[in-house]
Amino acid sequence: QVQLVESGGGLVQAGGSLRVSCAASGNIVEVNTMGWYRQAPGKQRELVASITRAGSTNYSNSVKGRFTISRDNAKNTVHLQINSLKPEDTGVYYCAASRRVLIVLGIDYWGKGTLVTVSS
Repeated sequence: QVQLVESGGGLVQAGGSLRVSCAASGNIVEVNTMGWYRQAPGKQRELVASITRAGSTNYSNSVKGRFTISRDNAKNTVHLQINSLKPEDTGVYYCAASRRVLIVLGIDYWGKGTLVTVSS
């Protein structure tokens, strides 16, 4: 089992920056890819960024150039740096972990989420 705990959400003005973090514990060795999903009010959860154990990253088109995902395997943490925030970035950000290289093939563990609210 793997436990994921997010932190760093909050209220930010449009144009500002924020970093959300995910601390993983438990049987970390089984995890390959970590990712951040976002669920805006009234919308489905969507993948915004992912990073493999080797450090390969992927971003959704809507966040490319503004979001940066990073991973510290020694500390079992994953961070998401969010710059140039827009009101449409508002939502609950969930940390996710997968045993697979392609995270879209299946999530094995979810965090409980951290709320990011962007005011205009």
